[in-house]
Amino acid sequence: MNINAIGAYSGTQPLEPMSITRREPGPHDVQIDIAFCGVCHSDIHQVRAEWAGTLYPCVPGHEIVGRVIATGAHVTGFQPGELVGVGCIVDSCKQCDECFDGLENYCDNMIGTYNFPTPDAPGHTLGGYSQQIVVHERYVLRVRHPESQLAAVAPLLCAGITTYSPLRHWNVGPGKKVGIVGIGGLGHMGIKLAHAMGAEVVAFTTSESKREAAKALGADEVVVSRNAEEMQAHAKSFDFILNTVAAPHNLDAFTTLLKRDGTMTLVGAPASPHDAPEVFNLIFKRRAIAGSMIGGILETQEMLDFCAEHGIVADIELIRADQINEAYERMLKGDVKYRFVIDNATLSA
Repeated sequence: MNINAIGAYSGTQPLEPMSITRREPGPHDVQIDIAFCGVCHSDIHQVRAEWAGTLYPCVPGHEIVGRVIATGAHVTGFQPGELVGVGCIVDSCKQCDECFDGLENYCDNMIGTYNFPTPDAPGHTLGGYSQQIVVHERYVLRVRHPESQLAAVAPLLCAGITTYSPLRHWNVGPGKKVGIVGIGGLGHMGIKLAHAMGAEVVAFTTSESKREAAKALGADEVVVSRNAEEMQAHAKSFDFILNTVAAPHNLDAFTTLLKRDGTMTLVGAPASPHDAPEVFNLIFKRRAIAGSMIGGILETQEMLDFCAEHGIVADIELIRADQINEAYERMLKGDVKYRFVIDNATLSA
């Protein structure tokens, strides 16, 4: 079936309207009418070929929410009319240790929601900047938030799980002091989630102007990272730091804030590498720098349920599909609080 989408034909062209094809639902497939799709910084990197291997035409979007309109004959978990989400994963091998452990995000053969090989036309996956999507039931998530919050739920499918997964893995909770570096699409979710988990939350920003906004999100304290005195006041005090910044920067400024055995986990994915960290900062206090990537399907469902229970959604700005190029330029300037979301109903225009 042909549907409307927004995508790019090369890394140097703006996104534009296009018609794409979706497969008919197979026995285990769920067909979803997409209501809203969040706009992730990864979309810009991929569509502009800042990350290697972009396949064109490229239709980005992996923060998808909408309504089931049809299911395959063997689908038992979903019914037409239900509110659902699709995140960054639409397939995996289903038989490796990672898949058995519910960690499809680390499967060597994970298929991402866009720009990954697929038998479907045009030979690679096309994402959520589109009217519909067809996905194997294993990778479809149930949305329990009120429908009125649906647009603000969309970014949970990437920004939400990307921050939730490391917070859970490193046992963030009451009695833990946690730093969140960067107050953007990922960071604002990290603050909300760490606060809801009961941790003491300190937000780090380069902008004095974000101090009050970060406190409103749930930070107990805000540190301007360019202020050496403010940084020094927190030396050797953090159990865990979640670094969401998607640009290369000096990691040593933050590793020195970790306690003995503390960990800083990187979830921001810069287009070029960070400077090499000072090894002695790690050796002398048995500190660690780690990485984390989205989350598996079970954990993503756990995150959505946690957010529904705690009334957590993203802070968003809703845009029409034809505003996407302007939104990309604003994102690159940091001019969004904190996530753009496309109203996919505007794709019918």
